[in-house]
Amino acid sequence: IAMAATTGLLGNKVGMTRIPDENGSLTPVTVIRLGPCVVTQVKTTATHGYEAVQLGYQEVPERKLTKPELGHLATSGAPPLKHLREYRVKDASQFTPGQVLTTEIFENGELVDVQGTTIGKGFQGNIKRHGFKRGLMTHGSKSHREPGSTGPGTTPGRVYPGSKGPGRMGGDTRSQCNLKVMDIDHQQHLLLVKGSIPGHDGGLVSVKSCKETMSKLNA
Repeated sequence: IAMAATTGLLGNKVGMTRIPDENGSLTPVTVIRLGPCVVTQVKTTATHGYEAVQLGYQEVPERKLTKPELGHLATSGAPPLKHLREYRVKDASQFTPGQVLTTEIFENGELVDVQGTTIGKGFQGNIKRHGFKRGLMTHGSKSHREPGSTGPGTTPGRVYPGSKGPGRMGGDTRSQCNLKVMDIDHQQHLLLVKGSIPGHDGGLVSVKSCKETMSKLNA
């Protein structure tokens, strides 16, 4: 897994299912369609001050991109790609512009970190957003689901910044770490990881080897 310890892949969440083992026990897994990703730029210490590789994913019509974006992709010979993501690596010399990376960089049984965008919930109140308790539902109660007091009166005469309150919920970038790779289908570019990952079906995700594996192999 030397290659897997240096970079990741972009893909889309397909959904969840379950797979049996030799004992008949069912394991919940998330199916991710990964890549293929194209190397669109290689950054080295000599040219940029650090080692990194930029990957592109999901081909789109040219009209969907701006001329600067098309010009950037043309330097590597890559087709018009919707998503670009940079991954820090220890040695970028093992990559070349235009190189295609697939699920073959991962192996069964290794641990990966999956990053995605959580499902957006819109504007929500304190009970759903922060787990506040509701008020009495009996006759005469005037605070069924209201937030209640937000602080003292005259002193300090204001609400402290950072207090929990209603607002937008979801739509945040979150990472699920140390997920075990249960199976890989290289022909269909599918990766099955144990457990759940952030986001809705079809959402963009980034998969790379877990931090502990990367720190050991890049030491």
